[in-house]
Amino acid sequence: MIAGVIAVVLLLAVAAYACGGGTDYGAGFWDLTAGGAERGRRPRWLIDHAMAPVWEVNNVWLIFVLVIMWTGFPVLFQQVFVTMWLPLALAAVGTVLRGAGFALRKPVRRLAGRRLYGALFAVASLLTPFFLGAAAGGVASGRVTSTTTASTDAWANPTSLLFGLLAIAATASLGAVFLAADARRFAAPDLDGYFRRRALGALAALAVLAVITLVVTHGDAPYVWHGLTHGVGLFFVVVAALGTAATGWLLTRPSGAWSRVTAVGTVASAIVAWGMAQRPYLVPTSLTVAEGAGAHTTLRWLGFVTLVALVLVIPAVVLLYWLDTHGELESLTDADLRGAGTGDEG
Repeated sequence: MIAGVIAVVLLLAVAAYACGGGTDYGAGFWDLTAGGAERGRRPRWLIDHAMAPVWEVNNVWLIFVLVIMWTGFPVLFQQVFVTMWLPLALAAVGTVLRGAGFALRKPVRRLAGRRLYGALFAVASLLTPFFLGAAAGGVASGRVTSTTTASTDAWANPTSLLFGLLAIAATASLGAVFLAADARRFAAPDLDGYFRRRALGALAALAVLAVITLVVTHGDAPYVWHGLTHGVGLFFVVVAALGTAATGWLLTRPSGAWSRVTAVGTVASAIVAWGMAQRPYLVPTSLTVAEGAGAHTTLRWLGFVTLVALVLVIPAVVLLYWLDTHGELESLTDADLRGAGTGDEG
């Protein structure tokens, strides 16, 4: 029983990282495709201002996922990281380079340095979600087993490649939807329309890739395909489809209100649909939740840590997001600092 609860916690943590971290990856995707220095100046200005207050906190969910995996489901952790060490290593390197690029591209004074760090941030924002998605696809296809050694087939198969592309499309849609909302907050109507159009394009790509994935998994990952087309998995697939349509409709409305909520709901529902489709397996059809679970005492402590996170961490993160979306975390400008200095002297 407790193993099943911790498995649900793991799934929800993956969904939280996909939505929180995915928004930042999506912003990096649009930074990469913004164009040259002059053409991309305005979109990149918005990306810097929108991401700066909260981009680091989203890694909390990634750490939470890793902790639950290696303590709660050590067999799964071993199989995944042995079989697919290369894409996961590339994703880890991409996460580091992406953070370094974003942090260093603004304070660097030389143009060449800003371009270098900006390129690191943008390219890593594209490659990292792809490799994470490819690893998830390897799990969904059942290629991660106790007898499987590290091989390209484990993560370069049709299901993995489509999961990687789905990850890029999902993060791109999240990033564009949130950036359009930030453009409205910063009173930049030109950027609002700019990112709305890109959000609609990313949603269309996401819908097409989702249909292709369902077709491909029928032969390449039959257990997951059956779960996605029946029962609880099908329910969340329908919710994700309705969320996609609702997000697209809201983006055509003048206010665009609630589009962020429906976009997050779409991605979260898709992640939950994948998890429900695999029940009762961690790796279809070779490792069940019960077989992959750690010691009962460990699981109980993980349950306690989860309760602590619910009480302390999640409210803090929610408050941070609320402050950011309401413009309470804007950095001080030179004018603000000069004004403060004048007030002190008076």
